[in-house]
Amino acid sequence: AMSLDVRHLLTRLGITKCILLGHSMGGKTAMALALQRPDLVERLISVDISPVSTAPVSEFTAYISAMKSVKIPDGLPRSAARQLADDQLRPVVPLPQLRQFLLTNLVEVEGRFIWRVNLEAISHHLADIMNFPVFHKPYPGPALFLGGSNSPYISSKDYPEIQRLFPKADVQYIEGAGHIVHQDKFEEFITAVLNFLPPP
Repeated sequence: AMSLDVRHLLTRLGITKCILLGHSMGGKTAMALALQRPDLVERLISVDISPVSTAPVSEFTAYISAMKSVKIPDGLPRSAARQLADDQLRPVVPLPQLRQFLLTNLVEVEGRFIWRVNLEAISHHLADIMNFPVFHKPYPGPALFLGGSNSPYISSKDYPEIQRLFPKADVQYIEGAGHIVHQDKFEEFITAVLNFLPPP
C-alpha cells in the first residue's frame, strides 16, 4: 500500500524515474517499489533496514507499550506536555534522540495531547509490519544499504537475501550510528549518500 502511494505520487509529480531513499519502514517501502517497478527507480538507498523480517531484533513492542501508557493532563502547554511525555518514556527508551524521534508523533488536538500514529493498529499488526513481502524477481539497478554500526537492522545474516534481491547492492555502515542513522551521524550520512549518487 505504501509503495503504491509513492507510485501515485511520482505519477502526480510527473516523475518517470527517481533515486529513492527510505529509512526503516520507508526503506521497506522503497525496496518494495524498486522490486515491483524497477523502471521507476534509477537507484535505491535503504537506510538501516534489510529485505527480511526484523521481528527478532525489534524493541518496538516495548516502545509502543511505553507510548500507550503516557498520561498527560489536559490543558498543559506544549513544552510542558512534551517534557512530561519525555520523562515517562525515559525508563523504557533511554536514548534521548530516540525519545525525541518518538515525541514528534505527540500532537495537540482540542487541548488534549494524543499520539498521531495508531498505536492500537501498530501493536496488533507488529508481526506484519516487521515482515517483508516475498519477491522473486531482483531489482537490477544500483542499491546502497546504509546501516548504523550500533544497530542490528542490517546484519551479515541478511546479506544472502540482499544479494538475491539486489545483486548490485553495496552494504555500508556508519560508525557510531544507531537506527536513526541520519540523526546520529548527519555529516557522515550525507557524505555516504552523495558518494553513491551518480555524478551530476
